[in-house]
Amino acid sequence: MSDSEGPIRALLIGAFHAAVAAVAADQVVPPWLLGQFVPPTRGKTLVIGAGKAAAAMAASVEAHWKGSSPPQGLVLTRYGHGQATRHIRVLEAGHPLPDAQGLAGTRELLDLVANAGSEDRVLALISGGGSSLLSLPVPGIPLKELAQVSQALLHSGAPIADINCVRKHLSQTLGGRLAEICPARTDVLMISDVAGDDSSVIASGPFAPDSSHYQDALDVLERWRVTAPASVAHYLADGVAGRIPDTPKPGADCFNRVRHHLLANGRTALEAAARHFQERGIRPIILGDSVSGEAREVAQVFAALAREIRQYPKAWQPPVVVLSGGETSVTVRGKGCGGRNAEFQLALALALKGEAGVHALAADTDGIDGSSPAAGAVITPSTLGRAEAKGLKPGAYLANNDAYGVFFALGDLIQTGPTRTNANDFRALLIA
Repeated sequence: MSDSEGPIRALLIGAFHAAVAAVAADQVVPPWLLGQFVPPTRGKTLVIGAGKAAAAMAASVEAHWKGSSPPQGLVLTRYGHGQATRHIRVLEAGHPLPDAQGLAGTRELLDLVANAGSEDRVLALISGGGSSLLSLPVPGIPLKELAQVSQALLHSGAPIADINCVRKHLSQTLGGRLAEICPARTDVLMISDVAGDDSSVIASGPFAPDSSHYQDALDVLERWRVTAPASVAHYLADGVAGRIPDTPKPGADCFNRVRHHLLANGRTALEAAARHFQERGIRPIILGDSVSGEAREVAQVFAALAREIRQYPKAWQPPVVVLSGGETSVTVRGKGCGGRNAEFQLALALALKGEAGVHALAADTDGIDGSSPAAGAVITPSTLGRAEAKGLKPGAYLANNDAYGVFFALGDLIQTGPTRTNANDFRALLIA
């Protein structure tokens, strides 16, 4: 990397850290807790939750608690995402594929919710990653076969809404099932990692009405060419035939006890990054937090946008940074260690072909880029040249879904470790 590229790289990384800080639990939980929550006068407060931010949210609830007795409860989070708490128990479990630890924890959480009193108050702390952590399969479907379906869908390139549609119909907790069994008033605090911030999609909506049906789940499997194990196929077929109840739908009485509160989302992160750039004299353009599609194809669009700005600067005079969020997908065909943000970045570098003045960062705000231990990567005009100087063939790496390998060799990975929050992907395309 040339000396002139170093300051721009630092600027991009600084913006990413600003974005992550803006959606951290200790920033977004206290204002709601101190401003809106009134502990029950007779019953107790039960805190439950699931997601990559669940432990940090629980710790923040404890730190700012004003009730006469401390809250009790249980939250589930991904391995490595735990945080010290005094009263609310934190259990780490498998993600993105459910495991036995998560199964046991979800059973315990389900019992806590079902046994809450009508005068109690439930605080549900929900964030991205909650779907797999709460994946208690319906009777007759082994955990191994549920994980098999989840992995096939994750590798198929299916969008998260489709994946969650299937998860909801194979779960005892998702798709409004927790609301169905909870007799207490419930406030659901959400850090959103999905485009549109739909409460039924965030962590597959354990307390939200589900408008999808068993046939929709079967259609998802067919659309993405996923062959389900016999137990899953039979269960969904029984659902379509009306032999088992569907998930609770909009208008069901159980949702009269539930209120959802959006604390932060991808837009929160993008606006923080925009301020970071603006304070440094660079004009930010926010495209939105719902950019989706196959990572390689989205990269082609962003490369064309960068060239357009450089060629016709009258509308957006450089230096300018284009900010976006959302969630791209990757159809896995190779055997490499990729991550959707790294794949996007490698495809973008190949499309730009060393275009002068164009730098970019793409990373996941949770600190983990899909199957990769890094959050994402940075590219500069010298990326391809440096890769070729090391004897790497970026096109071959991309074909093998091994973008991580290229950026590891170049020292261009963004490595934060678990951030204990999740507002989905963050992308910054800087045109100087």
